[in-house]
Amino acid sequence: MVSKLSLESYSSFDPMAEGKQPFTKGSSINRTPLFSRDNYPLSKIIMKIFIESLDRGVWQEIVTGPYVPKNVIDGQTVDKPSFEWSDSESKKAQFDCMAKNTITSALNLDEFFRASQCSLAKEMWDILEVTHEGSSDVKRTRKHC
Repeated sequence: MVSKLSLESYSSFDPMAEGKQPFTKGSSINRTPLFSRDNYPLSKIIMKIFIESLDRGVWQEIVTGPYVPKNVIDGQTVDKPSFEWSDSESKKAQFDCMAKNTITSALNLDEFFRASQCSLAKEMWDILEVTHEGSSDVKRTRKHC
């Protein structure tokens, strides 16, 4: 026969209820994960997954740079004025703003000041990579040591 435990009796078996273990918050699909320079490789993966979950176009913006709608006039490609953008073009152009907001929301004060000097999300991401991983030359040297 199985007896039912009351909440009072359960708390005596639960170290968390007695305050013996620290409570830590889990991940949230609504809250930007905090960037950790102490574990940059993990933070990089978590940020990429979080940003892709917002919209894959936002991540693509970070990888390739900003989307700027274009017109071809007399064989020349020129930036299209924003008042001529379609809804689709406006949404794509907004991805850079979303990416910058997400990146800066995840950073501590030191990292924020480093990244806030950049005007594009791609530049922000690149400066974080170079700061914590080194340039591509440094990465090649590390692989061959």
